[in-house]
Amino acid sequence: MKGIITVLGKDRVGIIAKVCTYLSEQGINILDISQSIVQGYFNMLMIADFTASGERFIQISEELEKLGGEIGVKIKLQHEDIFNTMHKV
Repeated sequence: MKGIITVLGKDRVGIIAKVCTYLSEQGINILDISQSIVQGYFNMLMIADFTASGERFIQISEELEKLGGEIGVKIKLQHEDIFNTMHKV
């Protein structure tokens, strides 16, 4: 199962490290990552494989949102199927 993780907020040191550390601790593999900083705002999109994670998808989503609050960014997780359905043209 794959998920799409988005991270948005004011740029600061350690955002990528904290998010990646959390994912690693949960057994989640990052398949692809793209990040940019535009006029001081951080934007990251990750595609991750949740197959080996023992955690439930909704629990991970809630924990990522909580982590985002702790580090001052917004983190959202969407299941790949939902993301693909929402973005069909």
